[in-house]
Amino acid sequence: MTQKSTWSAARATATLFGVLAGLGGLTHGIGEVLQGNVRPKGILIESWTQGPIATNMGGEPGMTIVPNLRVTGVLTILASLAVIATALLVRDKKGGRRMILFSILMLLVGGGFGPPILGILAGVAGTGVGAPSAWWRTRPRAGTRRFLGMLWPWVFGISAANGLFLVVGSVILVYFFGVNNADLFTNSFYLSIGSLVLTILTGRAHDAQEPDKARLDLTL
Repeated sequence: MTQKSTWSAARATATLFGVLAGLGGLTHGIGEVLQGNVRPKGILIESWTQGPIATNMGGEPGMTIVPNLRVTGVLTILASLAVIATALLVRDKKGGRRMILFSILMLLVGGGFGPPILGILAGVAGTGVGAPSAWWRTRPRAGTRRFLGMLWPWVFGISAANGLFLVVGSVILVYFFGVNNADLFTNSFYLSIGSLVLTILTGRAHDAQEPDKARLDLTL
């Protein structure tokens, strides 16, 4: 059986960073579940109060509108899984919009601040899947559009490497190597936001300049 799956810069960005956002949310949710049936002191919480994440990463702060940390954690895990599933299945702008909604839900129920922001930006990238903006095809000069499109693979690579470090590498460093440098992870987060925004912009140019060549057809 032969099936074609169309990839683009928008879809690659939405999928990778949506999955990373969901994994980051899961980390928050697990810490909240482990705190048990505890009522938070306010809307602002720390996802972890014990262990290396609490001592070396500032406790992974977040917020919740749910007055129970265990329930908060369960809802965070469910919202995070929804973000991951949406990222893996994104095929059009509707998928990007759903990712934004699930990321906002993740923010409200304890998924921290970083993961939902990454998820929202991934959703913004996803709104360009399958429908490159007419503005990108007509308004920027062809040379500018071509230059930005050529930058996308490099910007995407840098952003992806930093995102993997932030979500996966940081946990490995904290748990297995005892790294205690909250500023390192904070600066990595700031870099991830800036680089992801640039990835989305260059990705729009990449997909708009030559739609047929910008997509990769994979035969399964």
